[in-house]
Amino acid sequence: MLRLSDVTYLVLDHDEAITFFVDALGFAVREDETNESGRRRVVVGPEDGGTGFVLAVTADVGAAGAVGRQAGGKVAFFLETDDFAAQHARMTAAGVRFREEPRHEVYGTVAVFEDLYGMPWDLIQPPAQG
Repeated sequence: MLRLSDVTYLVLDHDEAITFFVDALGFAVREDETNESGRRRVVVGPEDGGTGFVLAVTADVGAAGAVGRQAGGKVAFFLETDDFAAQHARMTAAGVRFREEPRHEVYGTVAVFEDLYGMPWDLIQPPAQG
């Protein structure tokens, strides 16, 4: 069996990114360690497991322009919930900017929001199976 464990997520600052992922999205810090050379490795992800994000501060000036544009302006990440209304309210209270009002589609209830760098994500609750 194969599964995707972690993906690299470009950030400008570890601490501001941790604040966003933990306080605004409700993720947990899975790892936050600094090695002997001073390189810090931070991994965040949903509390109940699944794919995590390795928060990578880019040292390359050219790559810094990719922060917030990692998907070329498209939605790259789809944050799934089983309680859209509660998650939407919690995220809104935490200052997350939604680009639209929640809408109902055949694939579920969805709204596009922005991460701390303006990159679009979907918050989505799939339809109930029954």
